[in-house]
Amino acid sequence: MARSMIQRRQDAERERIEAYQATLRRVSPASRAAPDFERALDEVRRGFAGIAIRDGGLWRPKLKTRDPARLRLAAARHLYARYPVSAALEAIWQDSSGLHADEIALRKWWYVAVARGDSLYKAGANAWLSRKEVHCFLNLSGNLTFDEAFWLAIIRSYTDDFGLAARLARTKIARTPRAELPFWREMARFFCGQPTSKEEIDDLCDYVGAMYRHDRAYSLKGRTLASLRKQMSDWHRDIAAIERIEAMRRRAGGRAAPVKGAWEGSRLEDWEWQPSVKEAKAHGERFFVRQLKTAEDLVAESRAMHHCVSTYATKCIAGYASIWVLRRTALGKIERLLTIEVNPQNRAVQVRGFSNRLALPDERKIIERWAKARGVTLRD
Repeated sequence: MARSMIQRRQDAERERIEAYQATLRRVSPASRAAPDFERALDEVRRGFAGIAIRDGGLWRPKLKTRDPARLRLAAARHLYARYPVSAALEAIWQDSSGLHADEIALRKWWYVAVARGDSLYKAGANAWLSRKEVHCFLNLSGNLTFDEAFWLAIIRSYTDDFGLAARLARTKIARTPRAELPFWREMARFFCGQPTSKEEIDDLCDYVGAMYRHDRAYSLKGRTLASLRKQMSDWHRDIAAIERIEAMRRRAGGRAAPVKGAWEGSRLEDWEWQPSVKEAKAHGERFFVRQLKTAEDLVAESRAMHHCVSTYATKCIAGYASIWVLRRTALGKIERLLTIEVNPQNRAVQVRGFSNRLALPDERKIIERWAKARGVTLRD
């Protein structure tokens, strides 16, 4: 039965209303949960039982925010804060991402101690900061992170130039491990005496950090900004040389070659000899000859001995040569003596010392011992 015009209009209106209501359901925001104050209190209390100055049950926050970070900070202020605390210390309640659990606990404890009015120096800061530095740390203002404030307090003890101290506190020095604090204090003091741009300080931090990781005895004593620049430039050249050698090794090895590693090298074994007590020139003197089979070792030998042995990498990778070094160790120190090139026929075609000097008579005798033990032919 045909519907009347009125019925068709009513049906169309009903469909329009239903479609409108469906659209509203899609775009209308879902109802939000109320701020979770109890959770914020529980998180802030964790690890600090019994030291709050106020009862968490009496907290009546007038907060509309549902942001957990802001709620934690508000809860920390209620529970512990008798005095205002810097933003650098308060930040730990808002964001602790990327920090080790021990570091998080330390920063929270520092906040609690300062907020309660306790001595931060006696609360554990004396392990890293002097009383003067603690005082500076507590009285800094501005938009500083915890690490920047920490290092600004240290650097202010070395210089009266606040601008220089603030610039240094925003370099990579402020992102170094606290376990290495004595070394990086030396670095900060160095730049207070020989200032330069933030960008160059960051570059020099990369270089100095690499040197310190390689040798924990590394020090800035006796160095100048000019000498550091030259050494950093040499370091960058060495890195570039290593990358070129590694690229050659990977090409020679094909797809099976590891991303980083050693080439096959000679089948001759390393050698070691200890002189008798009568022959030794020092207690515990030993000599050893070993093969260099990595880009890092080859470039380091070239740099230390002031010769061009790193350019022999192509021959070593292809198996046309192998590079050996003679070292002397005595009294806990290792001394570089000679660099030796050996061809596939086990013939020593070159024997050179520092700056390409020839082998000394005593060194020649040791090399002859090695050659006899390993079946290597020496040139006359």
